[in-house]
Amino acid sequence: MIIDTQKWQEIFITLRQHKLRTGLTAFGVFWGIFMLTVLLGAGKGLENGVMEGFRGVPNAVWIWSQGRTQVPYQGMPIGRQIILRPDDFPAIRDNIPTVDRLYPQNSVGIWGGSPAYTVYEQNSGSFSVQGAMAGMAGIFRQRVVEGRYLNTLDDRERRKVVIIGQRVKDQLFAPGEAAVGQYLTIDGISFQVVGVYASTSTEPDSSEEERIYMPNDTLRQTFNQTAWIGSMVVIPKPGVHAANVEQQVKSFLHERKQVAPDDVGVLGSFNLQTEFDKINGLFTGIQVFSWFVAIGTIMAGALGVGNIMLIVVRERTREIGLRKALGATPTSIVAMIVQESIFITAVAGYTGLVAGVLLLEGVNALLAASGGRAGMFSNPEVDFTTALMALAVLIVSGVIAALLPAAKAASVNPIAALQDE
Repeated sequence: MIIDTQKWQEIFITLRQHKLRTGLTAFGVFWGIFMLTVLLGAGKGLENGVMEGFRGVPNAVWIWSQGRTQVPYQGMPIGRQIILRPDDFPAIRDNIPTVDRLYPQNSVGIWGGSPAYTVYEQNSGSFSVQGAMAGMAGIFRQRVVEGRYLNTLDDRERRKVVIIGQRVKDQLFAPGEAAVGQYLTIDGISFQVVGVYASTSTEPDSSEEERIYMPNDTLRQTFNQTAWIGSMVVIPKPGVHAANVEQQVKSFLHERKQVAPDDVGVLGSFNLQTEFDKINGLFTGIQVFSWFVAIGTIMAGALGVGNIMLIVVRERTREIGLRKALGATPTSIVAMIVQESIFITAVAGYTGLVAGVLLLEGVNALLAASGGRAGMFSNPEVDFTTALMALAVLIVSGVIAALLPAAKAASVNPIAALQDE
């Protein structure tokens, strides 16, 4: 039985008598599980860092007017500038059922023109102004740190309110001064600050916090852009791939504006979900590679244990023969060898797992002290279910590897064993 104290005493005596052999065997298992834990944790840290760089809505599609027509179509000449109009948006909603949400966007100083000159009391600066709507914080990778985000009343009533980036606040306001509730003058027009945001972008040179956001209709009315829309953000309905919606919206706009289907340079687009799928595929490959290494580690550990158990059986041939001569059954001999294998494998494997987790926690602590990330690396962690599963498989493999030496021990001839030198 596994709780037979006499057998445990024999195991400990054997291990103490062969400290070097036991240590080398245990270290092989320890190092394998340790490296597996670190590898899985590092892969997860890289995945976390990259995924945090994606916008809060990973299936968003951007579409914008890009160039003039290059192909004559339906009697229309080449060289026409195709412009997105306000009435295109209700038409898209009515004719493309796969569209869930649709956000028009205009801007000042982003796609052309000069940034808006902004003044607060004695401080001033030039900042780009972007149109936004309620619900777009995730799309822009924004986290509100003061006040609130734009809401539906701001959109509907075309309120003259803005949210400003953290760097805008730092330049216009004194340290510790509250920005919410104050009024900025943007190109000579007064706007009230209702919120301050920080960017969640992982790009080190991101200028996202150097922008000012206001309701898009307010921007269009204030800066004389009522006749056109700069770009749109399309969010597909759940279960619909963004690439399909991207193609459907562009095809509809081509037909609506009498543009040839093969005139591909007229409308520009960017599909975030396609990039997201590529990244997911990359990390799927990393996981497969990690498991390949894990299987190799487990096999190496099991072979190491099996080889050591063969040496143990060879060294203890006389002892095994004496046991059988005194009435020990083959089952008890097998159990003795397998039990020693399980003990070495379990203790060394669990120690390696704990050491790997402690190393990952130490890295996490260093990252937290330096801002929570290092480039594209953030929050390395290991799935305990996966780690414990690998440890369990290792132990089972150790048992299987010990069965051959155990079977050899069980087949020892007591008379020949007692004569063994």
